[in-house]
Amino acid sequence: MYTSVSSYSFSQYLRDNRMNLFDCVEKAAQMGFCAIEFIDLPTDEGMTEEEYAAKLAAKADECGIKISAYTIGACLIKDTDEETRAEIERVKRKIDVAKILGAPVMRHDAFFAQTKYRSFDLALPELAANIRELAEYGKSVGVKTMIENHGYVCQDSERVERIFNAVNHENFGLLVDMGNFMCADDVPYLAVSRLAPYAFHVHAKDFSNYGYHKIPLAPYLTSRGGAKLVANVCGMGDVDVERCLAILKKAGYDGCVTIEYEGAMDCIAGIEMGLANLNEAIKRIG
Repeated sequence: MYTSVSSYSFSQYLRDNRMNLFDCVEKAAQMGFCAIEFIDLPTDEGMTEEEYAAKLAAKADECGIKISAYTIGACLIKDTDEETRAEIERVKRKIDVAKILGAPVMRHDAFFAQTKYRSFDLALPELAANIRELAEYGKSVGVKTMIENHGYVCQDSERVERIFNAVNHENFGLLVDMGNFMCADDVPYLAVSRLAPYAFHVHAKDFSNYGYHKIPLAPYLTSRGGAKLVANVCGMGDVDVERCLAILKKAGYDGCVTIEYEGAMDCIAGIEMGLANLNEAIKRIG
């Protein structure tokens, strides 16, 4: 396994313009990461997204660091067929951007809320068909596609596995985010054990779970079942990161493990501490 960091982890510094994405590439390399992952690229820098991607790819090459993945937001079931078709075509253009970046995999979301369907199972056939179309397009340009356990509706391991099986395409897999399972009240190591065989990419994210009744002093998310979750440094929360890594290794996963830090601590400090913990965990599992 090798380590990566999501550009999202630098959000504090990106928001207040202390860093830009090119700075993130340099910083990730200086910290000792093997790779960096990007989320949706900006389009307000005097460049097209494609031009921006090409420059980032050149910067990564200059710094001797890989681009591990491109991750974008998406909602593949809209209220109308016309809106859904437009979204599918938009995501195809994002796959083109991933190709320019040199990212081997691209994550798009599935969908976030019931719209024209009253349940997940009713939505599944259309959702699977739309994801399969994107997987086929990705195959044509040499980029593997994946969804993540993300967005409440498609977040628990049981639903994500059903999506994987329904899509049933060789170019389609999963981004397994250890921490995100907690947002659907799924036990991380059990959820990882269900989805590990299908992993194309992995996020090492950590949360502290305060349950329903306790009120954390720090900013928190609320799980689907009402638990209060506080983002933490990788290896310092309630996700058993080492156990999850061991499960992934046993399933044959030997790819990228990306830190996605979103806690309140200074993000540089949080990333550095998380990387030290992650490296130790990888070393311990052998």
